[in-house]
Amino acid sequence: MKINQQCVAALSWTLSDTLGEELDVLDEPVEFLIGGDDLFEVIENALQGYSVGSTVNLQIEPEQGFGEYNEQLVFLEPRALFPAELEEGMTFDGTALPAGCNPEIPQDALYTVTEIYPEHVVLDGNHPLAGIALRLKLTVRAVREATEEEIGSGTAGTGFFRITPIIHQAPGNDTLH
Repeated sequence: MKINQQCVAALSWTLSDTLGEELDVLDEPVEFLIGGDDLFEVIENALQGYSVGSTVNLQIEPEQGFGEYNEQLVFLEPRALFPAELEEGMTFDGTALPAGCNPEIPQDALYTVTEIYPEHVVLDGNHPLAGIALRLKLTVRAVREATEEEIGSGTAGTGFFRITPIIHQAPGNDTLH
């Protein structure tokens, strides 16, 4: 079976920046719904017509992927508002920030603690890969028909580099895939 709209493709990959530094390697295949919300459009378009065993190499510009870095999504908030066990790399959903944070902070973003000072905490609402051109080497490991449930929900259960907020979680436990 070849990849087309409304099918599920199991993919593995190596993700690098344009200097060749590996950012993520996925050896065990993960399933993604083609024609849903799981992958960037540029990836879905590149995969069309490929079948099991195919390898696809892409360059993804920031505007095709995680967007340009937006300095307007970086906030300095009082350290006293956050839990004592706060660590760099922890994430907070914009809707679950501690009471007393700047009311102007957009709630539709995920904020990563990037720096901790005695009096302040730096929150960054940009995706960790925002502003970075990426090289992606994809390998198609399996292709199957999508179920009605997958089509209806728009996902096979995994989003491309979707980072789920993990509140009060130590760094290193969020995965990029």
